[in-house]
Amino acid sequence: MLDCYAVTAPGLEAVTAAELSALSLAPTGMEEGGVSFSADRTGLYLANLQLRTASRVLVRLASFEAKGFPELERHARKLPWGEYLGPGTTAAFRVTSKKSRLYHAGAIEERLAGTVGRSEDQPVGGVDQEFVVRVFRDRFTISADSSGALLHQRGYRLATAKAPLRETLAAAMLLGAGWDPRTPLVDPFCGSGTIPVEAALLARQIPPGRHRSFAFMRWPGFEAASWQTLLARAEAESLPQAPAPIVGADRDAGAIRASVANAERAGVAGDIAFRQVPLSSLQAPEGPGLLVTNPPYGVRVGEADRLRDLYARLGRILAERFAGWTAVMLSANRALEGQTGLPWQEIWRTRNGGIPVRLVRTPRQGEIETVTADGA
Repeated sequence: MLDCYAVTAPGLEAVTAAELSALSLAPTGMEEGGVSFSADRTGLYLANLQLRTASRVLVRLASFEAKGFPELERHARKLPWGEYLGPGTTAAFRVTSKKSRLYHAGAIEERLAGTVGRSEDQPVGGVDQEFVVRVFRDRFTISADSSGALLHQRGYRLATAKAPLRETLAAAMLLGAGWDPRTPLVDPFCGSGTIPVEAALLARQIPPGRHRSFAFMRWPGFEAASWQTLLARAEAESLPQAPAPIVGADRDAGAIRASVANAERAGVAGDIAFRQVPLSSLQAPEGPGLLVTNPPYGVRVGEADRLRDLYARLGRILAERFAGWTAVMLSANRALEGQTGLPWQEIWRTRNGGIPVRLVRTPRQGEIETVTADGA
C-alpha cells in the first residue's frame, strides 16, 4: 500500500476527505492543507482521476530527522528514487524548511539531487518528476508528486473572464452546498462559466481528470491496464445528460462567449443554458433548486460602496423569485452579505486569489430561527 496525501486549499480538507470516502479511499488523517489516505496503485490513479477539490496527490516516500547534511544524504540514498523516474525524466525538488537547522532550500535541493543519480536515460532537460520536501523542526517528509500539473487544470478552461475561479474551488462550493444534481442550479454571475461547467461534470458523473495526463503515467511501474479499466468504468457510469437544468447568467457578452467555449471543450455545452442578462432580469427555473455564485467582493478601497446596491438587488431577487431555493455564495465581505437582508450560515472558509473568503448559504426550511443576525 502507498502512503498518499491529497493536497487541498486550507479550509477544504473536510470536503476532500468526504470525496475520498465516497471513492472507498478511507482518510487516515487530516491536517491544514491536506488529507492522508492509504491506497494501492489503482487507488492512487482513481484519486487523481476523480477528486474534484484536491490540488495534487502525493505519495510519501519517507519521514526522518536530519540535523546535518551528512545525515540527510544517508537517509536520502535509501529512498527508491528509481521507482518514480522513468526514461527521459529528471528529478526536481520543491523544498520548504521552517524552524530547522537545515534551512537553506537550495542547499537541501542540491544534496538531494546528488543522491538521486542520473543514468543515460535521464538526460538533463527532460520531463520533470517533482518531489515535495517539507522540513519542520529538523524532520524531513519527502513525497513524490503523482499528479504533475495541478488538478484544477482540467483542460477545458482556455477562455477566462476577469478574476476566474479555480475549478477545484468551484467544485468545493457545489459539494459543500450539498447540491442534489436532480434539482436545478443557477449562477447569476457566471464569469467564464466555471461553476456551471463543474456542476454539469458533477451532475453527469464525468471525472474531472478524464481528458488529461498525470505524472504517475511516466513511472516505471505504471499499470496501463488498470488505468484503462478505470477509464472504461468511469465512461460506463457517466450519464448522457444532466438530469436537471443548469443556468449560467452574466451581463457581460465576453463572459458568456468564454463560458460557452469552455463548456464546449468540457463536453457539457448541451447541459447548460448560458444567458446574457443582468441580475435584474434573472428568472428562476421551476424549483426548488440551488443558486450558487461567486459575486464581486469589493476588496479595493471604495468598491464595496458601489456594490451595496448589487447585493441588495440580489437579496430582493432571491426573496421574490427564488422562494424555496437555497442560495450559496462565496463571500469576502460580511457587510455586503448584510446588504442582501438575508441570514447567512457559514459552510467553510478558505482563500481565493489570496483573499480570505467564506462559503455561506441561506437557511433551509425550518432553520431560519436558529440563525443570528450576522449570519454566524
